[in-house]
Amino acid sequence: MQVKIAKSSGFCRGVKHAVDTAMSIPAENTYILGELIHNPIVTEQVAARGIRTVETVGEVPSGATLLLRSHGVGKAIYEECERRGIEVVDCTCAFVKRIQKIVEELSGTDREIVITGSAKHPEVVGLNGWCGGRAVVIDSPDSPEIAALSDKNVAVVSQTTFSEEKFDKIIKNIEKVCKKTVEIFKTICYTTKERQREAAKLAAECDAVIVLGGANSSNTQKLYEICKAGCENVFRLTSAEEFQPGKIKNFKNVGIVSGASTPLTQTQEVLFKMDNSMEEKVTNEMEEVVAQMDNGQSKLKRGQLVTAIISSATDEGVAVLLPFFKKEILLEKDEIDCEEYKQEDYAAKVGDEIEVMVVSAANPVKLSQKVIKQLKEEEGKIAAIEAGEEFDVTCTGFNKGGLTASMGTYSVFVPAKEIRMGYVKELDKYVGKKLRLKALEIKKSDRKKEIIASQRVILEEERAAREAAKAEREAEFFANIHVGDVVEGKVERVTNFGAFVSVNGFDCLAHISDLSWSGVKNVTDVLEIGKKYEFKVLKIDEENKKVSIGYKQLQPQPWDLVAEKYAEGDVVHGKVVRIVPFGAFVEVENGVDGLVHVSQISHEWLENPTSVLNIGEEIDAKILVLDPANKKMTLSIKALLPEPEVTKVRPRRDEEKGDKPRNKKSRQPRENREEGEFREWSEGGIGGASIAEMLQNKNDN
Repeated sequence: MQVKIAKSSGFCRGVKHAVDTAMSIPAENTYILGELIHNPIVTEQVAARGIRTVETVGEVPSGATLLLRSHGVGKAIYEECERRGIEVVDCTCAFVKRIQKIVEELSGTDREIVITGSAKHPEVVGLNGWCGGRAVVIDSPDSPEIAALSDKNVAVVSQTTFSEEKFDKIIKNIEKVCKKTVEIFKTICYTTKERQREAAKLAAECDAVIVLGGANSSNTQKLYEICKAGCENVFRLTSAEEFQPGKIKNFKNVGIVSGASTPLTQTQEVLFKMDNSMEEKVTNEMEEVVAQMDNGQSKLKRGQLVTAIISSATDEGVAVLLPFFKKEILLEKDEIDCEEYKQEDYAAKVGDEIEVMVVSAANPVKLSQKVIKQLKEEEGKIAAIEAGEEFDVTCTGFNKGGLTASMGTYSVFVPAKEIRMGYVKELDKYVGKKLRLKALEIKKSDRKKEIIASQRVILEEERAAREAAKAEREAEFFANIHVGDVVEGKVERVTNFGAFVSVNGFDCLAHISDLSWSGVKNVTDVLEIGKKYEFKVLKIDEENKKVSIGYKQLQPQPWDLVAEKYAEGDVVHGKVVRIVPFGAFVEVENGVDGLVHVSQISHEWLENPTSVLNIGEEIDAKILVLDPANKKMTLSIKALLPEPEVTKVRPRRDEEKGDKPRNKKSRQPRENREEGEFREWSEGGIGGASIAEMLQNKNDN
């Protein structure tokens, strides 16, 4: 017996998506509108997860999740779900979605919409729901509804799983009757067409055909009808359990066709059942098929890539079917390409095809998914490394010539001269450290795979790139900066002589003397590290790459604001900062001093201001004269003191008697001092002044 299987067997894309979704979506409070697919085994698996099947949206509680199967639904269903807060998981087939859109657009025209298919099929019911239910549904070339289209403009779409032969006949009959425009949309799914063509071909070639699929499956029923038209002996099975080998034992050529809702595993089960039941009675042709299935192992080689079909899932891993293998092979969970293996996740993938690698062809055969991923990633990385991409490895050892490491199945060697710029003496210090490398040479053979690499070339490239980038930035910086410009800069670091400020990435110096008009002892008294300020460009030395900037140049000088703050007659509080023979200088505010002349210190005559004032003493004084233009302020302490009482002087006794007054002792002349001489007193009453300060105070007074 020779067995032929249709190539397009198993789930179509739309059904597979719906089944995968139903088997992976959280089951709690989830519902399916109508039977997911027309296959009782899959339906039972979905129900076992706790997902309920309902016939109307009214059965779904508000706020629940509703899965829409691949057949699709009418527009009103979406609207009701939105109104009631039902979350929709839409698994409508992409081909069906396209037809829904066509029907919706046609509903606004003068076209009479015709849908070829079964009026009760859920896909057709859904399509009709996109034109308000006014479409004409025709399922036969002899339908009486065709005659009623004679005087109308007609647009025809089709159920995706409808018979292509019937569709063509219906179109011909409509075109014969209709006197106006007939617009045709060929919407039968291409996979449906292919299945139907394969079924017709097998029926013509075989003595018997087995059609496998759910009893309610429309596309399976059409396959049955096609096979029946080309072959006398056609057996319709809803599952492998219904298969009776005795009915086909006398046929030489047997074909197997399955519907779009039938998992490949059911086809495989039929094959196993055929083999197990026929025993000695199988013909030479059937023995060859069985032998291929039994001896598939002999065709496997270590490292071979094979396409397998998932047949079941357990705690240990997934069982898969390989071409020509009679029995399932376990793909261990540790060899599956996933973050965390969960049996329920892979139970939902039964029937899916996966690619595996033969790790061991011995008995038992060992397969792996992870190895494929690792090797593909490795070869992709090697290709990139060959093209010049940087890679990194951890040094695992060394020898006299350099450092050693590994990357996947490749060994890595870094010659000593390629480790860094300069001589490396102690190679052992690099063990355990990460190396950044570029390949100098890659050697690949059956016996050895090696990468000879260099870290030095990366370091040299980076240094050259930094220098080039720096030169480019400097050139751009000096081309766009000028003396007098006001720039914004960030204080990066400070020293005792100034602050280094980053202006557009270039370090400029703000000298401490250019930070404040009144002078400061510490840079941080004016500027804070990490903050941004505005500065004025004072000097540019492009040759030596130096720029001087100033902060105080953008700040008002203290005397510039004096006229706004003070007026003659105001009382101010200040500190005595200098004492000279003719008076004392009082700091009213930082950078603004006023002079209290010796005659304005007290109502009594003072020989020297130090007799009543000390350096650092805080006093109140009245402004007598204010001259901001010349930076002069005259103060008076005396003006704030009470006037002394006037005391009458009694005449001398000898004068009262009329005696001649006694001769007064002549007073010795004072010691001559240079004009303008003064002393500056410290807080201890001792101090001095420079010649420059003397001259300044002489000029001021």
